[in-house]
Amino acid sequence: MPATPPAITAHAHAATLVAAPAVVPTKRITSASLMGDGREVEIEHSGRIYRLRITQLNKLILTA
Repeated sequence: MPATPPAITAHAHAATLVAAPAVVPTKRITSASLMGDGREVEIEHSGRIYRLRITQLNKLILTA
């Protein structure tokens, strides 16, 4: 007959429950809504200007 492990008891002072941080879903926007009728937009971030362009092969390139 296999041995039965001892019962585990929890003491109120021994366990602390910590709430998990809330998961915020990633925001999704279409490139069409971002680009409008153009093929390039400028994005300002932390005082720098970045350019997001649609290439001839319909890919996105972000440059500083």
